[in-house]
Amino acid sequence: MRWLLRRLVFYAFAVWVALTLNFLLPRLMPGDPIGGVLQHLSPAQIQANPGIIQTYEALLGGGKGSIWHDYTVYLHRLAHLNFGISTSNYPAPVSEVVGRTLPYSIVLVGIAFILAFALGTVVGMIAAWRRGGGVDTYVVPSLMALSAFPAFFTALLGVYFLGLKLQWFPIQHAYDSGLVPGFTWSFLSSAFRHAQLPILVIVSAYAGGWVLNMRTVMINTISEDYVAMAHAKGLRDRRVMTRYAGRNAILPPLNGFAAQFAGAVGGLVFIEYVFSYPGAGLTLQQAALGNDYPLTQALLLVFAICVIASNFLMDLLNFVLDPRVRAS
Repeated sequence: MRWLLRRLVFYAFAVWVALTLNFLLPRLMPGDPIGGVLQHLSPAQIQANPGIIQTYEALLGGGKGSIWHDYTVYLHRLAHLNFGISTSNYPAPVSEVVGRTLPYSIVLVGIAFILAFALGTVVGMIAAWRRGGGVDTYVVPSLMALSAFPAFFTALLGVYFLGLKLQWFPIQHAYDSGLVPGFTWSFLSSAFRHAQLPILVIVSAYAGGWVLNMRTVMINTISEDYVAMAHAKGLRDRRVMTRYAGRNAILPPLNGFAAQFAGAVGGLVFIEYVFSYPGAGLTLQQAALGNDYPLTQALLLVFAICVIASNFLMDLLNFVLDPRVRAS
């Protein structure tokens, strides 16, 4: 319980740091962010939203109040999910734009990363257990070669060969035109079909790292005494590989899951741009180029909190799986 309390305090502090940096970033930038935002709005739009300037001043700075007052108002508005109005999606609130685009990115990265981790773990385990076999000789180098390319370059190759030449997958958007997003079979099947190629790209970009990591740790684990004892007991080879060697070898790669996830979140901007996938990454890129400061600020904060949450979940999982952590 003390360990859990310490981790909760640490991650609560990390969230506070992310919130504070998100508050200070537009205030440290050169120029006037309020002027950059308001130049995208007409006088009629500003008159229709009389409190819009005060909202932007609290979020971005530029008001006449003290910075501590702005910080208090900023935290109060964030507690109510009030990020202001998106100038690039006027008159939609920022929270509405984030809520509309973020689920696409969560599903895309979540499914792809779980598949990449599972594939890398299984292939790395088999490659280490049967060194010199077919998996170790052909599959591991192939996955490592794919992981050597940047994710956006792999995405371009996938679009050209698998999308344009072979026409196996759709190459843009998240669903067919004319469909209305909702929990209907036509929309879900279309969304699944459009997500297949981006998921395949993310898996191919990150599975090689998991394979190499798992293979290295597994080779060291095989030489442990408890593995030799399991063989001496006459246990089946598969059971020794999975229940004894693999179960302990998976812990170090699992600790790097959150760091890899942070890299995947950063690369999501380029992958969604290649596929014109309407997720949070593409929205962030469009908001940054369009000087939509409120939307950019909100998405950066959401990405930071997602990375912090993934680290916390990995700590909890490591606590459950590793008795050494519980004992300490």
